[in-house]
Amino acid sequence: MTSIVRWDPFVSMTNFQDQINRIFDDVMRSKDVEDDVNLCTWKPAVDIYNDNGSINIKAELPGVDKKDVSVDIKDNTITIKGERIINNQTKEENYYRRERKSGSFYRAFTLPYAVNADSVKAKFKDGMLKIEILKPEEEKPRQISVTHE
Repeated sequence: MTSIVRWDPFVSMTNFQDQINRIFDDVMRSKDVEDDVNLCTWKPAVDIYNDNGSINIKAELPGVDKKDVSVDIKDNTITIKGERIINNQTKEENYYRRERKSGSFYRAFTLPYAVNADSVKAKFKDGMLKIEILKPEEEKPRQISVTHE
């Protein structure tokens, strides 16, 4: 048995518009529009994970000097900025392939809670930046004694 379906010419246009929107969403998402990274030359890889009493951040910064890295904290946002400088004596036309990027980088991450800057430890060794952010102690209920007047 065949059913009769009313043809709507705008249904195919709506489907087409949905497909175009999905394509643009995918392109914009792949460019990390929410970060200001697009303005930077390169973007170091970062891992952020929860450990028992802290949030840990590991950033791969090969070829970056410790003096060229800064870590800033404001409220619940941590920002890692820096620059990788590659001093080349080789002329551009002598390269067969050049994949290593140099220049400034900027990464900003929102943490689940406000951070006290005194509770943050940052270590830099062998091109790896390790940041440990201690979680704030939770307010513990206190027993209030009731006195008799």
